[in-house]
Amino acid sequence: MREIKISTKASSFTESVIRDMTRLAIKHNAINLAQGFPDFAAPEEIKDAAKRAIDADINQYAITWGAKPFRDAIAQKFERTYGVAVDPETQLCVTCGSTEAMMSAALAIIDPGDEVVVFEPFYENYGPDAILSGATPRYVTLHEPDWHFDETELAAAFNDRTRAIIINTPNNPTGKVFTRPELDQIAALCQKWGVVAITDEIYEFMTYEGTSHIPMLTIPGMEDRTILINAMSKTYSVTGWRVGWCISSPELTSGIRKVHDFLTVGAAAPLQEAGVVALNLPDEYYTHLAEEYVERRDLMLGILEGAGFKTYKPYGAYYIMTDCSSLGYDDDVTAARALTETIGVASVPGSSFYSEPDMGRTKLRFSFCKKLETLHAAGERLARLQK
Repeated sequence: MREIKISTKASSFTESVIRDMTRLAIKHNAINLAQGFPDFAAPEEIKDAAKRAIDADINQYAITWGAKPFRDAIAQKFERTYGVAVDPETQLCVTCGSTEAMMSAALAIIDPGDEVVVFEPFYENYGPDAILSGATPRYVTLHEPDWHFDETELAAAFNDRTRAIIINTPNNPTGKVFTRPELDQIAALCQKWGVVAITDEIYEFMTYEGTSHIPMLTIPGMEDRTILINAMSKTYSVTGWRVGWCISSPELTSGIRKVHDFLTVGAAAPLQEAGVVALNLPDEYYTHLAEEYVERRDLMLGILEGAGFKTYKPYGAYYIMTDCSSLGYDDDVTAARALTETIGVASVPGSSFYSEPDMGRTKLRFSFCKKLETLHAAGERLARLQK
């Protein structure tokens, strides 16, 4: 009798370390600075819009690739922000969060045997996304302390089998914001090798100290070879809503829509209606958002440095990568579990962001997308490390 077992693809990666740390935090009543979800409320006008949509019986399937008012709002918001027109009829696909957007994009363009370039440290989904699509990931290291890439190392990762490169800017876990010269270098390689850039831009409005986010889609020559991924989750503090989208050329969008249709059918209809309200919030909302996150970042940098961590200052997103080697733990996993179980603050082991765990064995990632009182409480607990 043939043995029953899971697929080779599924057995080649682990469950999410980030979500596992959340479960450990709940078990030990720890402050969860592991998973990147806000512990404060979403804007009232967005919540009210969702309630109105439900009460208005907008509770059945929306158009598979997104309700027209929501697609129109996404396109209008992108043009207002970046000056580039997007056709909501042919260049947009609304998805069940950015996670599904990434998976649908990968499945739409990748064939078995292709290769995908991934910068590391990376958000932990990217490697499994490539593997589930039948591709082999090729990792290129972002070098600390400023998380730059070596142009020669990047160029060496491209070849005739390269189908895509995944770029996350502003970056999770490092807080790096890719510069225009860096994007130009990546764009030149994409055009040379016929590669598609899949860009995760979910932290686009969280940039600090004059740093600006530049979508790859706006780089000349990349209009038809970029799949831009975004979602409501982080900008509007609704990570549980799972409403995201892809923007790409009509040809690429056609493929993404087909995969999306059979993968999840469609995103929640009433929440798309609320998304129209969210995307039409005034510019002051985004200015205030960034200002509040700078305050949280600076507070958390001080807390971590005071507790004995070496920190890498982020200029985007809402995470801080740290080096915990001075604290005396054997490795990052031991440190993360000990901090959760005995100190009462959960973080993420750095090794989960690297293809080779040893590269992250001294690192921990902390999120600062929390109320100020939550961060102060975490600081009181972390201060015990110095006692």
